[in-house]
Amino acid sequence: MIRKAQGFGLIDVVFVCGIVGLLASIALPKFALARASAGAASAVGTMRVINSSELTFALTCGAGFYAPNLTTLGTAPVGSREAFIQQDLGASDAVVKSGYTIQIAATAFGGAPPSCNGLAGGEAGQGFRAAADPADPRNARFFATNANSTIFEHTSSLFATMPEVGEPPVGQPLR
Repeated sequence: MIRKAQGFGLIDVVFVCGIVGLLASIALPKFALARASAGAASAVGTMRVINSSELTFALTCGAGFYAPNLTTLGTAPVGSREAFIQQDLGASDAVVKSGYTIQIAATAFGGAPPSCNGLAGGEAGQGFRAAADPADPRNARFFATNANSTIFEHTSSLFATMPEVGEPPVGQPLR
């Protein structure tokens, strides 16, 4: 009596698992690199949005002065339902988005008038600085911008050294 072989043998399963493991070990580093690259692209896009939002705030609501933080940009002017920045960025003063911590700062200028969205007089700045620092310490791409609207990149945080106007002492502009 001859038995008919059906199904997979143990060696077949081990062989397939080995091939899948080999392919996964090749693909995972590329996947991590692609994810970091996508996060960096999102951070650069967010810096562009902040530049645009700060300029719009200064021209329409701040009488030429800039918002000191993200929550100010996230507050709609009186009589409007639309804020200067999307809701997820204006939720707090430091926001984590796509693996980057986004924040803005501006030195308060005493002569700044109150803004149309409730910012008290003397709280807006003559310039601003914004940064996107990675939340993962293995990511070495840091981004920052200021009132000049140029986005800079460096291998360490630019937020502390970024002036509100002009070029930072370290970092290079993105082209």
